[in-house]
Amino acid sequence: MENPVQSSGARRNLVGLSRDEIAAEMKAFGAEAFRARQLWQWIYNRGATDFSVMTSLSKPFREKLAEAYVLERPQISQSLTSIDGTRKWLVRFPDGQEVETVHIPEEDRGTLCVSSQVGCTLTCKFCHTGTQRLVRNLTPAEIVGQVMIARDALEEWPSPQDDRQLTNIVLMGMGEPLYNFDNVATAMKIVMDGEGLSLSRRKITLSTSGVVPMIHRCGEELGVNLAISLHAVTDELRDVLVPLNKKYPIAELLEACRTYPGSSNARRITFEYVMLKGMNDSPAEARALVKLLEGIPAKVNLIPFNPWPGTSYECSSGTAIKAFSDIVFEAGYSSPVRQPRGRDILAACGQLKSESVKLSKAELLRQQSEEAQPA
Repeated sequence: MENPVQSSGARRNLVGLSRDEIAAEMKAFGAEAFRARQLWQWIYNRGATDFSVMTSLSKPFREKLAEAYVLERPQISQSLTSIDGTRKWLVRFPDGQEVETVHIPEEDRGTLCVSSQVGCTLTCKFCHTGTQRLVRNLTPAEIVGQVMIARDALEEWPSPQDDRQLTNIVLMGMGEPLYNFDNVATAMKIVMDGEGLSLSRRKITLSTSGVVPMIHRCGEELGVNLAISLHAVTDELRDVLVPLNKKYPIAELLEACRTYPGSSNARRITFEYVMLKGMNDSPAEARALVKLLEGIPAKVNLIPFNPWPGTSYECSSGTAIKAFSDIVFEAGYSSPVRQPRGRDILAACGQLKSESVKLSKAELLRQQSEEAQPA
């Protein structure tokens, strides 16, 4: 199947290609090897969207490139800004599918929440994205493209070294990144390249619901920070909240965390724990969580549940959250309570969802038939 963001007619899109892929393209194009490095810097360091601005290349060469290639970003079909400054972009791809990308500004950082799939292959009960079935994986171009359109909006080209508004990336948007690992890895290697988008692997966090066989590979190949969507301390409850637990139960998940490459007290694994009223927020569960984390360099992010239309879950009270946090903190684990951001535009944790749907063949034929009917 043709990559939906990799071509525009007969012209191939260079955005989303790795260093080796751009080098291969230039070799096949008959260009000198150093042209690949020049293109890399123009595309990923300077954010060029048109070959005409590439002044270090000769005009005839630029014209030849424009005949064979394009520099396409995904489109922004909707842009929303929260009262707290959080920005959410609904990003549309050439095949009409959409995902959401969120930028969260803070005093000392700016975090971009990036999606890895249209919809999600998982069905976590408390997550709005989980109610949207998986449509497809995103390509490297579509993942990198989210970072690039954020840089466009923040006017951060060329890639700044200091005083950035986009300092961190979290793969916590729509989708399970470890079920699209090859494309995520290609995209993050582009993002981490020092001559390109230039974000340190220490500023990138990949969040997983617990795809155990892929966790070690993620550490070996990317070395990024790891976050685990835990949300329960017993298999009985986690089977309900995070159905993937039936395949990879808590004990297996925590063993994968204990052996995650590069984890240390300086690089702790983050355990995300959404606070659900009367479900997982008792002092006894806080103490059980502490026992589970024994031997793992860890910190716990307590996430007040962010409501979305149609949910039956409620957020724990402030008192319950504080009591839970105090128990975890007193046991020696950092346990900050994440402040909800962008709730008013459904941009907070667990609220992302697009209108993209995967149609069956029958549904598609019926839709086409209806569209063909005279008005």
